[in-house]
Amino acid sequence: MPADETAEPFRLALRQRTTAGSGRPSAPPRVQGRRRPVPPSRPSRRSPLEGVLRLYRQMQQAWDRPLTAYYLILGSALLITVLGLVMVYSASMIRALQLSLPASYFFGKQFVAAVLGTGLLVIAARMPSKLHRALSYPLLAGTVFLMILVQVPGIGHAVNGNQNWIYLGGPFQLQPSEFGKLALILWGADLLARKHDRRLLGQWKHMLVPLVPVAFLLLGLIMLGGDMGTAIILTAILFGLLWMAGAPTRLFAGVLAVSAVIGLLLIKTSPHRMDRLACIGATEPGKGDVCWQAVHGIYALASGGWFGSGLGASVEKWGQLPEAHTDFIFAITGEELGLAGTLSVLALFAALGYAGIRVAGRTEDPFVRYAAGGVTTWITAQAVINMGAVLGLLPIAGVPLPLFSYGGSALLPTMFAVGLLIAFAREEPAARAALAMRQPVFGKKRAGVRWKSMRRRAKRRPSGER
Repeated sequence: MPADETAEPFRLALRQRTTAGSGRPSAPPRVQGRRRPVPPSRPSRRSPLEGVLRLYRQMQQAWDRPLTAYYLILGSALLITVLGLVMVYSASMIRALQLSLPASYFFGKQFVAAVLGTGLLVIAARMPSKLHRALSYPLLAGTVFLMILVQVPGIGHAVNGNQNWIYLGGPFQLQPSEFGKLALILWGADLLARKHDRRLLGQWKHMLVPLVPVAFLLLGLIMLGGDMGTAIILTAILFGLLWMAGAPTRLFAGVLAVSAVIGLLLIKTSPHRMDRLACIGATEPGKGDVCWQAVHGIYALASGGWFGSGLGASVEKWGQLPEAHTDFIFAITGEELGLAGTLSVLALFAALGYAGIRVAGRTEDPFVRYAAGGVTTWITAQAVINMGAVLGLLPIAGVPLPLFSYGGSALLPTMFAVGLLIAFAREEPAARAALAMRQPVFGKKRAGVRWKSMRRRAKRRPSGER
């Protein structure tokens, strides 16, 4: 054996002793024929684009969850209603004091309507689709009867030139045309669903009759009272039902052309409606202050800035802006809560509309598809028309902001319609399974789920033992 190989172990031992005596950590012995392991390299930093893509994938996964539509409808509707109560109190207190009423007068009535509407929402959300369909015909017949009573002298009452109210006694009154929207949706959805099951929607006669004649009957009763804003919403609901039913383009365009001609004739024959049409984009009140309301709505939004002047600190509600707590409550919201507040309200309505479209698109039940599409069309179209009028982009139609403006007659059927959407979202197979897993039934065993007690059973002891 060579001398170098014999001396190598002694050199390693001597080196380890020297290192231990110096207090420094000993280096691992070098093994011949092997290299020291290379330390791992630091992970490269992620680019901003990868972070955005990862966030997009997470959001997409969240959107695809079975209960997303359910929580969006419930959460956005409740938030809009609660924020609407706050803004109704802020926007109506000055008007109430001017009428020698308590400052919370309008808020109290709206709160009662919200409580009743919440009850209707819960009832509608718990009702099965068969009961909704059975309710459609009595609701339509009752609504038509009440809308006829509105035109009877001594029973009907006119507000702001529109005779579409019935007094119920005391401070409470009812607007039957608001329930006509819900009645048309339920009845039209049931009618189209039955024809869909019989495969009759391919014929234009079955597509239009009797849906369009009944809708025109409701429109005629509404226009007898002069309420063109509600008539526009009802027309939008009719088009939404026809669109969801798959109406051909020529048929859809024909009905739209007829409705547009009738609408133009009604506008041309009314100087008041012509003045409203001329106020689109107005920046001055004009001759005779015909654009006073539209211009002061713009003033309220412009003075709000980014974050508003503060809750309750509006200036326009001190008699400058008419209908501050009803049709133009969105302007007061912009003045007190600023651009952040108005965008929040807009985002809530967008979330509600998206969830309604998702429910209508994912179901296999034709009644659910038509009813969900009609409710979504109603709420989104009315919100767009109201906000567009406040922003000066559309003529003032006199329709409230759904779930937000003051008015119990508008709030009650709208919350029932939201309950319909919640019921339809719960009926999806994936959503039903997810809700069943989250709601334990006490005293019953569910397949795939075992409930274990935290306590262990004590062993029975003989009677003589302690």
